[in-house]
Amino acid sequence: MNRTWDVTSSVIASTLMGWRGSMGSRSVQQPEKLPELYDREGCPKCRLVREAVTELNLDIRIIPVPQGGTRFLQQLKDVSGSDEVPYLVDPNTNTRLGGADLIVEYLFRHYAGKSAPKQLHATSLTLVRSKLATVVRQNQGVRALPSLAAPQDLTLYSFESSPYSRIVREKLSELELPYKLINIGKQQRADVGPATRRLHLGPYKPLPNTKRSEFFAKHGNVQVPYLIDPNTGVDMFESADISAYLDKTYKR
Repeated sequence: MNRTWDVTSSVIASTLMGWRGSMGSRSVQQPEKLPELYDREGCPKCRLVREAVTELNLDIRIIPVPQGGTRFLQQLKDVSGSDEVPYLVDPNTNTRLGGADLIVEYLFRHYAGKSAPKQLHATSLTLVRSKLATVVRQNQGVRALPSLAAPQDLTLYSFESSPYSRIVREKLSELELPYKLINIGKQQRADVGPATRRLHLGPYKPLPNTKRSEFFAKHGNVQVPYLIDPNTGVDMFESADISAYLDKTYKR
């Protein structure tokens, strides 16, 4: 896909979804163990779960199960009795749930102590918009590509609506590469806007004692996507560079 259209179509996809999955909670604490989500980037229902995870500011392990993929398909069938995504396994509560509405409601009830907002429910209108977002992206992230397995999970700093992060998540899904998704959604007005052109006056300061402040202290900015690959010692910014790296390293 042409790079300009790649980014533009990803912006359109976020716009279709009302830019949900941009803002992250200030209060939700990370559980001791990572919840695991069997996921397919481009799946309309999976998108609702990932939006919820960003808004809860919750980190999670993503296990990609793209169409035509086999690496984690049997594992999904073993834990769920089905090949349907999304499917959540939360080792902190021994909870196993399938279906976007059940998963989203569980996450909000357990990790935020409240009901999920209506805009994250899998209504007919919401699903139509989510399907259109997938169509605009030309079904990227939906089908598996021949790939090499990664011995260790990768780590991706992201938030759901980020147009550039979506491009990388699609690639990870297609290559069936599991990863730790660290959500660093926006938590204040000063966070709004691209990393180099935020909508605020004066020096940028993330909220203290947050994942964003930790990231800022290490890198001097808060920019996503940011990929860490412990298998090769590589860590890098920029969606185009990350996508090229993933193709070179894992695509067969």
